Amino acid sequence: MSSIGYLLVKLVLKLKGEKKSWSQDPIDYHKKRKQDIHTPNTKLLLGNAFKTKKICNSIVTSIIPKNTNTDFLLLYCHGGAFVYGPTRENWIAIAKIAKQARSYAWMVDYPKAPENTIKTITESVYQVYLEAIKTYNPSKIILIGDSVGGNLIMTLTQRLLKEGHKLPNRVIAITPMVDASLTNPKIEKIDLTDPILSIKGVKSAKKMCAGQLSLKDQLISPVYGDFNNFPPMYLFTATNDICTPDQELLIDKVKESNGVIEVITGKGMPHIWPILPILSEAKTAIKKIISIINLAIDDE
Repeated sequence: MSSIGYLLVKLVLKLKGEKKSWSQDPIDYHKKRKQDIHTPNTKLLLGNAFKTKKICNSIVTSIIPKNTNTDFLLLYCHGGAFVYGPTRENWIAIAKIAKQARSYAWMVDYPKAPENTIKTITESVYQVYLEAIKTYNPSKIILIGDSVGGNLIMTLTQRLLKEGHKLPNRVIAITPMVDASLTNPKIEKIDLTDPILSIKGVKSAKKMCAGQLSLKDQLISPVYGDFNNFPPMYLFTATNDICTPDQELLIDKVKESNGVIEVITGKGMPHIWPILPILSEAKTAIKKIISIINLAIDDE
């Protein structure tokens, strides 16, 4: 049974016309960008101090909680269909996680489509990682991403493997978009119950980002990439999310590669449920993320 919080969230989503906005082709990314917050303040970051710098066309905000007691870094890529963000929800989520885990965190505000293609975006995220490992041991970096941010941390890890770089400690993917083509036949049925996303608008945004690449190119669809020797992955899924059928294929692929993957399923939940406001289910998910981080710290 859904919580009261989720019923309220569904009502707000309906009043805002969220599903309708994702049913347009082309998607109105200018309207979506009205939610963007590129420079936070300490109130938004729940009292955490912060510093901002530019790395290869990404604005990187370093979040510095009080009483930090670890040399781990949480490297966070936000969602937004590659065309907008970060939003208030992204900032609050990473601020909560950093504060409760007492770990440093970087919010990666990467360049967006359609002004930039997936090649430019992934290159920027890659350069941010290379900058991070100048200060932090790769074994003490945890990648976190929601929606297309989950996509970006997977394509980053695939590139690191391909080029022989040292890998991050763990990958935490929150309802990631792993196949930009959205051709999985199971998606159409879920589109009827997904209260946020719709095939038409999501695919429109991915076309804006792909440039000359196929939507099934592994650079924009990591499910077609290699998962051999991947670091441990923690995958948050949702039953009312059009991204889930492709995540199921991802799970199979990781297991076939003898990889370690833990799946946390949000039953009856929508896309990005762990970072949505007022959800009791989201609070539980954030606690789970903190426990994953603490496990990594304890293992070191």
